[in-house]
Amino acid sequence: MRYPVALALTLLTETPVYTAALTRPGGVHPERAATAAVLVNLVTHPLLWWTLRHWTDGPAAAYWTAFWLSEAAVCAAEALLLCPLAGLRPRDPLPWIVSGTANATSLLAGFLATSVLGP
Repeated sequence: MRYPVALALTLLTETPVYTAALTRPGGVHPERAATAAVLVNLVTHPLLWWTLRHWTDGPAAAYWTAFWLSEAAVCAAEALLLCPLAGLRPRDPLPWIVSGTANATSLLAGFLATSVLGP
């Protein structure tokens, strides 16, 4: 999958998750929640993509280890970045839960898109 398609898929799947989850339970205004979702992804997505590119030519075990460690780091980074952008506190569970859920959603969408469209 090419980078622009992967970024678009990520934004199309994660932004609604972040917006819905932050608006109701978090009391965040929908526009602020959507903006925060886009901004955290514009920070983390290129870093993730660039990092994983270094592991694609090596053994599969090394790639998948790097993949899962990188995804965990992205979830943590997005949760922390989300706090000042959405007016949340890092001690609250909401940014961590929302980040994990949004990233799991886009990860699943990416796996499905790759299985249908190919790499």
